[in-house]
Amino acid sequence: MTKRKKKKMKYTLRSLIVLLITCFSISANAQNYYNVLSYGAKNDSSKLATTAIKNAIDAAVKKGGGTIYFPAGKYLTGPIHLKSNITILIDAGAELHFSDDFDQYLPMVKSRYEGVDVTSFSPLFYAYKVENIAIKGRGLIDGHGKKWWDFVEGYKEGQARSKWQLKFDELNKDILLPDDPKQMKRGFLRPPFIQFMYSKNILIEGITIRNSPFWTVNPEFCENVKVHAVTIFNPHKNAPNTDGINPESCKNVHISDCHISVGDDCITIKSGKDGPGRKMATPAENHTITNCTMLSGHGGVVIGSEMSGDVRKITISNCVFDGTDRGIRIKSARGRGGIVEEIRVSNIVMKNIREQAIVLDLQYAKTTVEPVSERTPRFRNIHFSNITGQVNQAAYLNGLEEMPIENITFSDINLDAKSGFNISNSNRIEFHNVQINTEIGAGVIASKVNFLTLDNVKSYTPLANSPILDLRNVNDAFIYNANPFVGTTTYLRLSGAETKNISIGNNNFRNAKTSVKKEAEVKEEITIISGDK
Repeated sequence: MTKRKKKKMKYTLRSLIVLLITCFSISANAQNYYNVLSYGAKNDSSKLATTAIKNAIDAAVKKGGGTIYFPAGKYLTGPIHLKSNITILIDAGAELHFSDDFDQYLPMVKSRYEGVDVTSFSPLFYAYKVENIAIKGRGLIDGHGKKWWDFVEGYKEGQARSKWQLKFDELNKDILLPDDPKQMKRGFLRPPFIQFMYSKNILIEGITIRNSPFWTVNPEFCENVKVHAVTIFNPHKNAPNTDGINPESCKNVHISDCHISVGDDCITIKSGKDGPGRKMATPAENHTITNCTMLSGHGGVVIGSEMSGDVRKITISNCVFDGTDRGIRIKSARGRGGIVEEIRVSNIVMKNIREQAIVLDLQYAKTTVEPVSERTPRFRNIHFSNITGQVNQAAYLNGLEEMPIENITFSDINLDAKSGFNISNSNRIEFHNVQINTEIGAGVIASKVNFLTLDNVKSYTPLANSPILDLRNVNDAFIYNANPFVGTTTYLRLSGAETKNISIGNNNFRNAKTSVKKEAEVKEEITIISGDK
């Protein structure tokens, strides 16, 4: 045999091997795909596909897992329960429409509702103690939440209890109640759209979600969760509590490239509520939120108010909020307990914010002062940088008398706002390179604050009747690198009998008519370090 023939034969053999491998791979892939139409589902929404989908999942599980495939068309279904190693693939042109018949979501399952562990309606997508699961594709899932919303909005206390409420009562006789048990005692708890519990290695990618009955994407006690390139639309009116993405008591969560417009908060991080949350003692930690756009919503990214199991190690970056009520909101109240700490927020653009750009509020609910205990919440070590926008109020920080907010920094902030920063009951607050242009009031109002640093804080729209900085009962403040703009009437105003230990240095006050105005009740002298003009 000639060399040439040998070479040709070798090449032919190699090609055959490649072809066989390719065919084998295609065959293997085909075996791992389970088309719901093959199991009796109809893609014209003419009948419920719940059983067909379950049968497809069961068939895949027998083979060790696989992909449940929805080709283009409309499917009507009840709840879908995922098992380990199952991917739900909703192709472009495919729509899953979930029934609004409440009975379809029975029997009730183990769930969590606003931070309280209960047995209630099955979520629309549900999984319990599984791993390696996914919902992905370019298709649509619709929760048809209006009937659920209307039931809640029309409910009147004292009316006869429905069969669903009676079933809830029977299954939840011994649940641990939060401080305010109103919702639990009502006993009609709308299901989340997607709730995976005690599960790990989760992917939700590419799909469009709308009309959730309650919270939309709500992993609970899960680990390694990725939500990527998901679009969520819930009506911004008359669709109560239809938050977008709410991981609760989860670890290692990555949320990226999502587009959200909803009837409540866009993204919220939680870890349980009051006594029930402290009993479970499972924190939310190691979360990254990046490259997301948030439109309608009560808040852009929110932490709390259910944070009783602690929230820590969270980064929020490269996001746009346009039209939300607030930008970043961290909220809690006496009775919650828990700590929110190690939070970084950077590279954020805000537009048309109806309330505050930033909120840290430990008095979210009306309460009375009580001794520090496990019921006392804490906010500390939270840092904001590179934020720009047009908002109603720059920021609102409100700690507790018995537990001030601690160690908060604002760096490289540029905001146009109707009113500025309002800070009270806080310690170790720092501003570095902050430009705040207000329409009314001071740029920064600080009351009952200890250890305050103000470095290069300025306004390019100084107001005749308001100082740039208004410090009231502030202790240990250092003001430096100030360079007031032309037209500044008063740069720094000091008031309150408890104001003391105020130091200033390296400031250029030549454009301020009055550099420092000290009210009569301020007894201590100001320390001039050096370099002021």
